[in-house]
Amino acid sequence: MNRYQKLSALDRELTLYLPPSYHHSDRCYPVAYVQDGGDSFMDCLNYLEHLFKDGRLGELILVGIATENRNDEYTPWLAKSLLEGRPPFGGRGREYVDEVADRIKPYIDERYRTLPEAEHTGIIGASFGGLISMFAGYWRPDTFGRIGMLSASLWYEGVMEFIRGHEKLPPGLRVYMSVGQYEGAYKQGIQQFMTPSNLEAYRIWTGKEGADSRVRLHVDPDGTHDPIFMSRRFPDAVSWLFAEDGRGAEKSRAAAEHDASTAGQAVAAEGIRGIPETAGPAYRISGTVTWSMQSESTGRVYRISVAEPMGPPPECGYPVLYSLDANASFGTLAEAVRLQSRTPRGITPSIIVGIGYDSDSPIVTDERFYDYTVPAAAHELPVRPNGMPWPETGGAEDFLDFIELQLIPRIASRYPVNPEKQSVFGHSLGGFFVLYALFTRPHIFRRYIAASPSVWWKQHALYKTWEVSKPFLQPFDLQRELSIFVGTEEKPAMVQDARDLYEKLREHRHLLHTELHEIEGEGHVSVLPSLVSPLLRLISS
Repeated sequence: MNRYQKLSALDRELTLYLPPSYHHSDRCYPVAYVQDGGDSFMDCLNYLEHLFKDGRLGELILVGIATENRNDEYTPWLAKSLLEGRPPFGGRGREYVDEVADRIKPYIDERYRTLPEAEHTGIIGASFGGLISMFAGYWRPDTFGRIGMLSASLWYEGVMEFIRGHEKLPPGLRVYMSVGQYEGAYKQGIQQFMTPSNLEAYRIWTGKEGADSRVRLHVDPDGTHDPIFMSRRFPDAVSWLFAEDGRGAEKSRAAAEHDASTAGQAVAAEGIRGIPETAGPAYRISGTVTWSMQSESTGRVYRISVAEPMGPPPECGYPVLYSLDANASFGTLAEAVRLQSRTPRGITPSIIVGIGYDSDSPIVTDERFYDYTVPAAAHELPVRPNGMPWPETGGAEDFLDFIELQLIPRIASRYPVNPEKQSVFGHSLGGFFVLYALFTRPHIFRRYIAASPSVWWKQHALYKTWEVSKPFLQPFDLQRELSIFVGTEEKPAMVQDARDLYEKLREHRHLLHTELHEIEGEGHVSVLPSLVSPLLRLISS
């Protein structure tokens, strides 16, 4: 049975999807108008109906609008063709948007039970369809209050200038954006700016601090400019755009765990074949808590995770380790300290504080490039392996302010800590940040632990920082300690940089106790698990 129907109306081919409850109720529904005939939703209808049934997405009407010439109707103004011998882009986007707003939408509203207000009306598209959906938000916010931009072609000539010129989105607009990390990466012309343009637009619309909660961006770390990635994001887009609370259709963690546990109990009780009886709540690490913290100076938001100690505090309080890149490292450290601090012969109970980001990715590239670095111009950096532009840099000072002035006091207010046993750990760019913190604010921590540090950043700028800071450093009552770790199988330049830095710093033993540990047989990533036990012994000693 077809769950959608084809309509010919107003000289357009429309694809209409009515949700499961439509013919069994008298309620009215939000509507999303979808470019390219609705291909994006027809590719995932089973999943959408699963979300409806599961209560994670409110039902809505979907209207696919076909076009015979997307290069004309989905472009905002005339532009020359990218390929020789092909016609130019037609730039009839405004005409198309007005047709959808003034003819197609009234047609649907008159014949079906819709919620006609802008806050219940979305327009969504992929590629050029995402581009014209964005302009529908700018041109007709009276009609479209929910904008879905799936891999939107913001590289189009003049578009970024338009966005920079307008800066703020129209009031009341909610925007979902998605883009793949590798979209345009292998193009030679203007299309190579596909991903950077989307990231810049997001920063413009949300402000430097990312404070505008009306805009959501998803970056697929493996995504290319293909329908498989665009359609995958459609359910996320409608879930977030039409959620009443603005947070998307996801249930709270507690609710999700409760539902999963209930489902597991039901499976066991009914003996349903093919589903393991052990189905239950998602795995979590006992003795850990997580919350969000916003930087008072920048508005940037961090996911703070704490592994609380198992035993009573030592007389002077618990040692504390602040770990960067918590999305990648916190789980390993938390489990290790929980196991290794068991009595009677365990290490001193310690607190692990992970500083991460609201992401499922272990390495949150753009965020860490900003937080862990000093400003660097393009000519001061090597060409990236994937050929793409470097993300925004230069937030190290602000990030240090957040750690020193907000996070450390928050931890001290919640737990009895030993102020003389505070440590910080970072890997790669995080290792650069650890060294920068040591050279510029040695008073914050007692121990600084830098694994595979990116000493190369900005043409070895750390050496200049050290030379400037060194005259102002005075010996502390408790000598500062630096531990540098590097794997012997890392790039030769990375290993040599670690050795050279160690030789440079060990000349100043009166200021700093420095150690270099070369981990045999480990590479840039595999070195991390091998550091866990030495790290815990360091911070608790």
